[in-house]
Amino acid sequence: MGRPRALRGVTAVLALCLLVAGCGSGPSQVRAAAFLPGHEISVDQVQQLIDRAVQEQPAAQQLAQQHKLDQVGREAVRQLVLHDLITRAASREGLTTDPALATQLAASLDRPVSINDVDPSQLATAIVARVRDHGEYASDYLLERALGAKYFDKLAITFDYTTVSSDDGATRRDKAFAKAAEMAASPDSAAKVVAADTAAGQEARTGMRFAAVQSPDLASTVLYGVPAGTVVTFEADPGQALWLVAVIRQRDAGTPVSVDQASTPTAGQLASLGIRLLQPYLSDTGVKINPRYGVWDPVAMDLAPSAAESTGLVLPVKGYVQP
Repeated sequence: MGRPRALRGVTAVLALCLLVAGCGSGPSQVRAAAFLPGHEISVDQVQQLIDRAVQEQPAAQQLAQQHKLDQVGREAVRQLVLHDLITRAASREGLTTDPALATQLAASLDRPVSINDVDPSQLATAIVARVRDHGEYASDYLLERALGAKYFDKLAITFDYTTVSSDDGATRRDKAFAKAAEMAASPDSAAKVVAADTAAGQEARTGMRFAAVQSPDLASTVLYGVPAGTVVTFEADPGQALWLVAVIRQRDAGTPVSVDQASTPTAGQLASLGIRLLQPYLSDTGVKINPRYGVWDPVAMDLAPSAAESTGLVLPVKGYVQP
């Protein structure tokens, strides 16, 4: 007799979480979860994935009980946005996938995700992957990997940077954002900020050049996804709460780069680089996110619950003229 009562309690929690995950107001929020040029991702599409996750995935049911089902909604929007972008990129770049490998990857998604076997930060990703069309998800992943592989040995950037690593009444994040705005104020501002910080003993340097082949992990960061004349800031070392504030001086992706120390990327690192290489497509096309799902965070190539919870900042340098 206790089991039915417990199930009714769980059902009530799930119903409430579904309502929260899908709630919104205003006519503009009724139909579209996200807008891209020529393509609308509907609220119905996202809600169907949320519903299916709760029905089929025990891990999603646990998130619902913890009132964290909004993570599944944001991840669903993210994956559908990235699907649109990688489809555009594949057409432009002439990318294809191995059908046998796509079938193998799709088959691996048949098994429900276990909350004990996945890093909590990747749980929503794994859940949504299993409730989307498996063939479509597999194709997206392999195309992202192919895009990363195409440019891995060609991509290089030159940048100046400074750091924020101490608190003095303001949070590191606030200080980093303020410094980013200062560096983006004019074409000459960044050099002055870096020079002043260097003179003050702060970790700061100019003319740093890094190729993707030197650090596959670094290559998946926002540093490699924005054009020259852009200031970015993000937490480069969460363990030490170190924020990087950098201005991109040059970005090259046309010819293979020769370096003394090259690293061999994993499949996952190539896919992550591929996702980062979709950032220019997003900058060119733009995306509008329904506020019920949060805001687009270009630093993470993901959705943040709100602008205040984004992982960093991207700013164009005012008055910058492309050489």
